[in-house]
Formats: sequence, structure tokens, C-alpha cells
Amino acid sequence: MTQAPAAVPNDAAPRRRRKEARPQELTAAALSLFVEKGFAATRLDEIAARAGVSKGTLYLYFDSKEALFKAVIAEGVVPAIEEGEAMLERHADDPVTLLREFLYGWWARIGNTELGGIPKLMISEARNFPEVAAYYHETVIHRGLKLIRTVVQRGVEQGVFRPVSTELIGNVFMAPLLHLALWRHSFGSCCARDLDAERFLATWFDLLMHGLGVRDAEPPQ
Repeated sequence: MTQAPAAVPNDAAPRRRRKEARPQELTAAALSLFVEKGFAATRLDEIAARAGVSKGTLYLYFDSKEALFKAVIAEGVVPAIEEGEAMLERHADDPVTLLREFLYGWWARIGNTELGGIPKLMISEARNFPEVAAYYHETVIHRGLKLIRTVVQRGVEQGVFRPVSTELIGNVFMAPLLHLALWRHSFGSCCARDLDAERFLATWFDLLMHGLGVRDAEPPQ
């Protein structure tokens, strides 16, 4: 008589996907895929699969890919901006320290993490997703540039910095940081040596301070 095959032990059965996942697990999965594949190419079912849940479970928390992106920004980037705004009060009389903290803080909390891939994502896809771009501009770019302008204006008023165009100083301040993040998430990740972030930041801050510093008056002719 042929013997029936032995039952497969429970612990050898394929693992079932969890029925639930915290929203933070879904936004973490979304961030990874947005940075890897781009916003347009990422599908909701891929995000659900990476988080280990069904697409239906994902919809319990987020009704669209745009909503997921906004949650990624709200959880990962906005707290860093809020911290910068709080620092304006703690270092009101020390604009040099503020700018240094903004520089290295941005790199530690944003640029040197997966969130550092968001600027590349927005530059490449903003035109095709204007609603997402407008949200990012208002929530991140506008508030971030305002922080830099405020600090530099204070420094000018205190005589620490020489008069400069505060309208543009935020863009000038951020441009090298964005270059560093873009390099890391493009050439640095595939076909060129990554930039030394510490040396890059130190060089940029030195140039910035020499550029903003009050200069001695020109000697009379």
C-alpha cells in the first residue's frame, strides 16, 4: 500500500504577508521605490509588496501615490525644517552658528539619507506632476529658503555679514548641497567616484563665510 506523503510542517509553509502595516512602513517603502525608480514608474502594488501588505491594505491609509509622496515629505523632511525654525530662536544672535548648523544638519538628516534622492526626483519629474511639485515647493523649498534669508539678514543687521542680496542668498546657499546630493544619487552611485562629503561641506562653508564676511574699507586713493 502506497504511503501518503508526510504533511508539511507549519514552520515550512510559505510565509504569509502581514495583513497590517503601520503607515510609516508604507511611506518607507514608497520612499525607497520613488528614489530607485522615479515617481512615474513606481506603482502602488509595488509599494504594497515592498511593505509586505496587500494593495487593499495600502488603500486603508493612502488613496493615491500623490498622498504617499506628501506623507513621505511630511514625515521625513518637514521635521528637519521645523527644527531649523526652532533654531532661529535658540541662536538668534549667532548667524554664523546657525548657517553652520543648517549646512551640516541638512546633510545629516536629508542629503546623506534616502531623502537625499528627493531633489533629483523633483527636478526630473516636477513638470509632469505639477500638483506634487507645488506641494514640495510650498512645504519644503519656500520654507527652507526663507530660513536662510532670515539668518543672513540678521547677520547683515548685526554687522556680522556684509550687505548682500538676501532675495537670492537661499538659492546660493543650497545650490552646492543639492549638487552633492544629486551627484551621490546619480554618478556617485554608478560610474564615478563619490564626492567626499565632509571635505565638500567644509570647503563650501569656508567659501561662504569669506564671501559673507565684512570686508575692511578700501584705502583712500
